[in-house]
Amino acid sequence: QVQLVESGGGLVQPGGSLRLSCATSGVPLDYYAIGWFRRAPGKEREGVSCISTLDGSTYYADSVKGRFTVSSDPDKNTVSLQMNNLKPEDTAVYFCATAAPTSIAPMTWALEYEYGYWGQGTQVTVSS
Repeated sequence: QVQLVESGGGLVQPGGSLRLSCATSGVPLDYYAIGWFRRAPGKEREGVSCISTLDGSTYYADSVKGRFTVSSDPDKNTVSLQMNNLKPEDTAVYFCATAAPTSIAPMTWALEYEYGYWGQGTQVTVSS
């Protein structure tokens, strides 16, 4: 049974940092891609980042490039999202999800329908 559990969210001031974790079970990270998405209040869910451990490819939304870093630890079955220099517009519920790495490419990584299993999300609030 596939299960994804996000953690690490919270309240942080602008310019601060948070590290989100996605703990996986039933997902061999050596052969899956893990994506991070977020849903801000009143907005649709959007892709934030993705890592394909099959070939090490990583992808980022333009809005987070240079500030967020995605990484994978297959031994711990965990994918992390390090978020630095957080801005109020980063406030959202963050989700992780799995996808077949063969379906992940620069033009597809942010498409929700490429992902099969989703976690419940963790709230990130950036506010002073």
